[in-house]
Amino acid sequence: MTSNRHIDASRRDFLNSAVGVGFALAVQPIAASAILTDGDGLNAGAVEIPTGPAVMPGYMAKPSAAGGPLPVVLVVQEIFGVHEHIRDLCRRLAKSGYLAVAPELYFRQGDPSKVASIGELVSGLVSKVPDNQVMADLDATLTWASGHGGDVKHAAITGFCWGGRQVWLYAAHNPALKAGAAWYGRLQGEAGTNTPRQPLDIAAQLHAPVLGLYGGLDKGIPLESVDKMKAALRAAGKPSEIVVYPEADHGFNADYRPTYNAAAANDGWRRMLQWFKQHGV
Repeated sequence: MTSNRHIDASRRDFLNSAVGVGFALAVQPIAASAILTDGDGLNAGAVEIPTGPAVMPGYMAKPSAAGGPLPVVLVVQEIFGVHEHIRDLCRRLAKSGYLAVAPELYFRQGDPSKVASIGELVSGLVSKVPDNQVMADLDATLTWASGHGGDVKHAAITGFCWGGRQVWLYAAHNPALKAGAAWYGRLQGEAGTNTPRQPLDIAAQLHAPVLGLYGGLDKGIPLESVDKMKAALRAAGKPSEIVVYPEADHGFNADYRPTYNAAAANDGWRRMLQWFKQHGV
């Protein structure tokens, strides 16, 4: 992650005072540890992705000097949507040679950047997004990438929090996917109309190997749940792997939040890139 530079105090103050710099209302204020990855050498910006009868907004970053189709990484948002941190992660991946694209997966339900509380965000948007819709939208995003410089025969997915759960589900959905990296995504829970299956339910159905990255201090995803997933993967003979950082909490890669753990985040990012390369992405 050597391409990143920490935001200085004046820039941090600007971020905190000007909510429009891209962070959702529900994640204010922005911590001093927030990282800004520049766009030098990149083609990056907003994109429009056809999906069914609708057009889905998104953010894409890729090396501007690429000579041929690039391996693709789908980047799946936290519950806060595709705000500046998620866009920054796309730029980081692009600096490593990928076409990274983050689709706005709540676009039918509303704009998470305008919602001021996590409770309202969950009840008003997140809970209304069906898993099958997410799978179809991710498929559409890969189709879009194939026409915009991406080599979808070499595609991976990564996601964070809400998106981490979707990584596991998509690895069971798309047989052409090469690899996944799930950052602190929920593993089990009650079935619902929009969420009929959880990652623990589909461990034996994974088409692609998933690297799971979890925090030992995460109260929302207890270690008992992580251990159950490890056991299910072993029983199914799946080549996925789960790494637990004992001193890390939920959101440990989110450098703009107080739960950021630089050591765990940097190690997880390194492992993710190695995982993608190991599996042909």
